[in-house]
Amino acid sequence: MVDWKNPPRLFIPGPVKVDDDVLQQLARPTLGHRGKEYAQLQGETVDMLKKIFFTEQNVFLSTSSASGIWEAAIRNCVREDETVLCTMCGAFSDKWADVVRSCGRGVDELKVEWGQAITAEMIDEKLAGGKYAAVTLVYNETSTGLMNPVEDISKMMKEKYPDVLVFVDSVSAMVGLPLKFDELGWDITFASVQKAFAIPPGLAVALVSNRALEKSAGIPNRGYYFDFQLWAKSAAKNQTLSTPNIPHIMALNYQCAKLVKEGMENVWARHEEMGDFVRGWAKENFELFCEEKYASNTLTTIKNTKGIDVAKTIGGIQEKHNTVFGNGYGALKEKAFRVAHMGDITMDDLKELLGWIDDEIK
Repeated sequence: MVDWKNPPRLFIPGPVKVDDDVLQQLARPTLGHRGKEYAQLQGETVDMLKKIFFTEQNVFLSTSSASGIWEAAIRNCVREDETVLCTMCGAFSDKWADVVRSCGRGVDELKVEWGQAITAEMIDEKLAGGKYAAVTLVYNETSTGLMNPVEDISKMMKEKYPDVLVFVDSVSAMVGLPLKFDELGWDITFASVQKAFAIPPGLAVALVSNRALEKSAGIPNRGYYFDFQLWAKSAAKNQTLSTPNIPHIMALNYQCAKLVKEGMENVWARHEEMGDFVRGWAKENFELFCEEKYASNTLTTIKNTKGIDVAKTIGGIQEKHNTVFGNGYGALKEKAFRVAHMGDITMDDLKELLGWIDDEIK
């Protein structure tokens, strides 16, 4: 019987499982969001985020899902008469293009089949033939378990198209995958905390370059809630524009302290080790959905080559072990399934889960 008070342990690609020590941070006494205590909390947290993402530029906290920053990037940094090149390789990169259209901006699509990567050469070819204000990318496409080659793309963009703004959805990439914001030369990137930060949903982290912030000052009709200019004025005082999700920021502070202590190179190596383990199991039993060189280190999408009943398998494991993994997303339902290996998930957790899947499909 379903019981929301006794939920399953989550190996879906977000939200992922949250450890008890993190949950305890959400129960701290609350703070007045205009008081000195809150300013101290935000200041400490932002300072750690700058270390984690290797940036000296702007870090904003948004009480929203990361989807809100899709809209914020466009409304703040693209004029109504400008066009965005939207790279599309899965469900979430496709949705971002829809958001650009809904904001009344022009869209030119660079679209590939799900499971294929967006390459620097593809973007170069499109940019050479048109005038674009910005490019949208997804670092890690959560629907297909694919990491786009963002370092190659970033290098090409800096060398050949330095005036084009670069917006990157890092929702299932932040923390788990290398992200040195200033070195990459991106203008906006963001993630929700329910992925590799391993915190319950309800908060997003956005990194915004100085030049993106400067451009936003000249863009009319930015709205209110996601206005970068108002965000920056508040951030200068270690505050947010409107009342923030303070318990989540307390949990974020706690998780950031752990990440800084571990060291990001070690964090990335830990995620790579988990990714290698799940990919090995997937290749032995099924097939990877995408080409292995582009396979993600935070989640694996596995092609259902055995034709198992994915929903039934998930249901069986939930009934026996109160644990769930992810079915295929959208058009991939039952054609694939997804296993998360990010945040505070461990190798022991994964060995246990994959063993249960083995038992269930025998």
